[in-house]
Amino acid sequence: MSVGLLGRKIGMTQVFGAEGQAVPVTVLEVGPCHVLQLRTKEKDGYEAVQLGFADKLSQADTARDASARSRGRASRAERGQVTNLSGKNAKKREASGIASGKKAECEPQRFIREFRTDGQEHGCEVGQVLSAGALEGVKYVDVAATSKGRGFSGVMRRHNFSGQRATHGVKKCHRKPGGIGQATDPSRVWKGKRMAGQFGNVHRTTRNLKVIRIDAENHMLLVNGPVPGPVGGYVVIRKA
Repeated sequence: MSVGLLGRKIGMTQVFGAEGQAVPVTVLEVGPCHVLQLRTKEKDGYEAVQLGFADKLSQADTARDASARSRGRASRAERGQVTNLSGKNAKKREASGIASGKKAECEPQRFIREFRTDGQEHGCEVGQVLSAGALEGVKYVDVAATSKGRGFSGVMRRHNFSGQRATHGVKKCHRKPGGIGQATDPSRVWKGKRMAGQFGNVHRTTRNLKVIRIDAENHMLLVNGPVPGPVGGYVVIRKA
């Protein structure tokens, strides 16, 4: 499997092994993923497979996510990415003998990512649908997502500082970081000093998660351990 899959984090639960031990797992909805485009070195300068996940106009997304839009509100660019539209430019290309490229002929997708192949055999075609069944035989995966954003946070929450003492003259500064300065030399704060600031909302990858179970019929994947991001957040799954 040279390309990955796209999905959504459903949540965490536990399953029981053959010997009765409880195994914490994260449930991921994987696919179906539509192959939207194939990037080529001659046309695009690099080789990649572009996948899309979650129809923007499906009823399931409308009930679960308020950002889902009706078909009439999908932009022409979004519709033109997945199907050939008739228009002045299309007619001009046809008249000049330029054939339109093959399209996936699916609904506009909400989560789109590309997987670089760089000469590797991927066996994908535009319009093909990939699902969790593509992970059959894979024992470990890497899962990438955007972690939960916690806004501007202090050092105790962001870096697990212990804070100041509650006795011996410490007054109204119990959660402050303490001294950060240096002596006359170097007379500055070193770059990278752990201080308060933006916490979370960054791209993170959890590597070598063991695949516990694959339910290809329901597009579900169970992996051992946590996955970054909130429940309902989009994830990218690759073979470890």
